[in-house]
Amino acid sequence: MSRDASIELPIWDGSYTFRLGWGELALLQEKCDAGPYYILNRMQAGAWRLEDIEGCLRLGLIGAGRKPEEATKLIATHVKSRPAGEYVLHATLVLQAALLGAPDEPLGEPEAPNQTDQ
Repeated sequence: MSRDASIELPIWDGSYTFRLGWGELALLQEKCDAGPYYILNRMQAGAWRLEDIEGCLRLGLIGAGRKPEEATKLIATHVKSRPAGEYVLHATLVLQAALLGAPDEPLGEPEAPNQTDQ
């Protein structure tokens, strides 16, 4: 994950970058008739819908810079031809990156000298 809410995942025939920006999240919300956190909760609880998976992955590809036609083709080729739940985890990771961003950097200096041994 990076600070711009993008995430690179090993998937399909290589490694792909996904990013759900503000606009893509609004489209996802409209497509799924639910807010992004509701969709995330639905996926984590195993109560996902097909449009949750398709929407997160397709819009994530578009948000990361792929053309809509290319994203649609990738989803048709790799997602819709497989068992429905195979990409739930990937879709969940894409949405988590969009909503939660990168983890905070750890505090302190990991290689700081020991202050008690002086």
